Amino acid sequence: MKFFFILYSLIVLASTHACKNDLPKGIYKGKLEVKGECMNYTISMQSKNFDSSMVVSSWTDENTGKVYKNVFALGSRCNFPSNIKAGDEFYFKIDSNYVQHCMVCLIYYPTPSKKLFIKVIDAPNAK
Repeated sequence: MKFFFILYSLIVLASTHACKNDLPKGIYKGKLEVKGECMNYTISMQSKNFDSSMVVSSWTDENTGKVYKNVFALGSRCNFPSNIKAGDEFYFKIDSNYVQHCMVCLIYYPTPSKKLFIKVIDAPNAK
């Protein structure tokens, strides 16, 4: 009986630990990879469970030659926080109701062919 209690405890502990790493549905973790001029930003998907059709699986920055995996271009330029720097990770959700209400300059910097409109949010497990 003691063996089964220990086994049960280990299973519960392992499943609780696994759940802490999962994000709520519709919440993703991203990383700002390239902070190009005029908010031509490239973001990589850091979450494990996502629809791969939302991103470019492999993209090369033609200015640097660096290859990035699972990336997209920032579509929602007006509401992206200015304090996020290249290399920073953050949480976001897809903002399908996004409307651009700001002026954006037209300087070209290469970005992936797929673009997402996102809203940066606080860490989902933060209290």
